Amino acid sequence: MPFSRNSDLQAVLDGMGQGILIFAPDGKLVVENLAARTMLSTDLSVVRQAGWSAAVVLFNQQLPDPKNTLESARTQALTVGRPIRFRTYRTGEIMPCWVAGVPGANGVLYTMLTMDQPDWQPVAEILDRFSDELRTAVDSASGHARLIAQVLNTRKPNDTAEQLSKRVIGFTRLVDVQMIRSARLLGMVERLSSIRVGALREQVRAGRRRIGMESYLEDLLEDVNKALVIDPETVVSDIRSRLELKIPDGLSIEASPSHLMRVLHDILANAIMYSMRATPVRVNAYRKGGVVQIDISDEGYGIRDGERERVFAPFQRARQPQIMGEFGYGLSLYLCKHEVEAMSGRIWFDSAESAGTTFSITLPASTGGPVLPSSADILPE
Repeated sequence: MPFSRNSDLQAVLDGMGQGILIFAPDGKLVVENLAARTMLSTDLSVVRQAGWSAAVVLFNQQLPDPKNTLESARTQALTVGRPIRFRTYRTGEIMPCWVAGVPGANGVLYTMLTMDQPDWQPVAEILDRFSDELRTAVDSASGHARLIAQVLNTRKPNDTAEQLSKRVIGFTRLVDVQMIRSARLLGMVERLSSIRVGALREQVRAGRRRIGMESYLEDLLEDVNKALVIDPETVVSDIRSRLELKIPDGLSIEASPSHLMRVLHDILANAIMYSMRATPVRVNAYRKGGVVQIDISDEGYGIRDGERERVFAPFQRARQPQIMGEFGYGLSLYLCKHEVEAMSGRIWFDSAESAGTTFSITLPASTGGPVLPSSADILPE
């Protein structure tokens, strides 16, 4: 049926939170909804009069990306046959938008423009958290720098170089811990940003390649101490001896090696931190139909049934005393879930309190192509 101001269609569109504008092939605005009227206010009257050409002028003002215009998004949407995302700047905020071709009667193609209300609450939460952590790190670093200066300025004549060194090293270690934590949180902010702006899937697509799992995982585990897989205050000397790897020869997957590294890094960190120091952490990989499954198992504290829904939620941590006693932001598994799913994979866990947890990941098995021989080039320094 042709698009028109049909009462049933209008009622459905008015019930949506996104602003909707539908234009006929001649550029005339034929459908609008209540959210669009609220979001565009008096500017909508101009679009009603001049149609698509007025929308182009309105939405192309102060673009965040001058190359990504409304016209280019529409051309791409009609060419590839799927909605194309672009952003515009309006009333002091960047507004996410979509353009799509919608078939009408007799194969006539209409243009639908969708506008989303900017949602800054998740960004505000992470920025507040980052500000608090950064303020703590700056205050701590400044305070310990003053203490170092005080130790040096008030040293006694009989103080040896070894005695002074021990005092100064203790302070510098505390400064280092704060800087490492701040750097990690900054990395999480960057990962969260790529999810929020819709860049993650394109990053994964650009980095996708065939990965030989045996050498990749062996390199990752060998460098686990160097990569500071756990919190810097935790003793790391025995980490590698706890890790057990089981993987068949010739196993390979299709994934983004840098994103996979982050995911495995975060899951290993949890397995190590939330289990007793002498217990093993097992990493098993195997083919399962058209996917490869990676299981990371520990014999740690486990996850209570009542905490399961919190595991992949942002800024949420299990409320068990052993877990709350360890440092963390409650964000890494939320990021891991998005990154695994962006690689066409799946992540889940099985756990029993006081018996341990197994996190499992499936990713597409490789169908050929060059193999990435090593993870050494993508490990963090």
